[in-house]
Amino acid sequence: MFSSGIAGVAHGRSERITEAFDPWKGPCTPLRILYIGEIVGSPGVYCIKTKLAELKEERSIDFVIACGDGATGGFGIGKNHSIYLHKLGVDSITSGECIYYKKDMVTHIVKASYVLRPANYPYGNPGRGWNVFRVQEQSVGVVNLLGQSGFNRVHLNNPFLMIESILEKISTETKTVIVDFHATTTAEKYTMFYYLDGKVSAVLGSHTKVLTADARVFPGGTAVMAGTGRTGSQYSVGGLEPEIEIRKFLTQIHEQSRVTWKNLELQGVIVETNEEGKAVGVEIVREACEVEDHEGTGHSQED
Repeated sequence: MFSSGIAGVAHGRSERITEAFDPWKGPCTPLRILYIGEIVGSPGVYCIKTKLAELKEERSIDFVIACGDGATGGFGIGKNHSIYLHKLGVDSITSGECIYYKKDMVTHIVKASYVLRPANYPYGNPGRGWNVFRVQEQSVGVVNLLGQSGFNRVHLNNPFLMIESILEKISTETKTVIVDFHATTTAEKYTMFYYLDGKVSAVLGSHTKVLTADARVFPGGTAVMAGTGRTGSQYSVGGLEPEIEIRKFLTQIHEQSRVTWKNLELQGVIVETNEEGKAVGVEIVREACEVEDHEGTGHSQED
């Protein structure tokens, strides 16, 4: 399912993914690619469990990408959640600044080629920032980038320069490329949208966990959307219990955030591409997830 020839990094050493891959040479066939907005805690994972299979069948989805940066407790993603989401039908899991928040992901990401970290992280970090996946008889490239604004704890390479070198490599294997741009500001996202118009199939914004109304296809054939929403509670602060987040702002005293199960939705966007890997359509997804009872307490680090 995965491409070879993509360098992963484990504890500062380069390694190669050794699975055989025959580079794609001919035209693409049209694809329908589902991108799922950031999964927040066990409520978000529950939405994937209950809705993804049905959604794939009803909407004729060929490939699924999901931002998993908050899948475990709202902050980061652990090994078990990444494996479980992959088994549920998520083909590629992207991330952001929280990718190493769970210790077991630091070692797991080296082996899990479907999990991506930001490609512009420091050289030598565990994992990979892009990959090429087999879909039917062709390939889809997925690139994960982190914006420069607001992430002061991370010493990032410039994502605008990084994407150019990545596209030089990825273009030898596929014309269908989806970029997850995990960024804070709308200005930086739109700058990237215009910069990559005509160069990739889609640039989709994550991190803010808000569903925006700007989904469209740019003149060059690149689908864009600044905010792809979140999968989890909609009656919340980014999927988290509002009362706790309010108290933290009022008192400036740290308190552990807690996910909430109120008003669950699976959110995201469907991008349709043509034979040349250009986007020809984009469709916002909002699927309500009914739940009467649940196992999660909201208090566990693994929720």
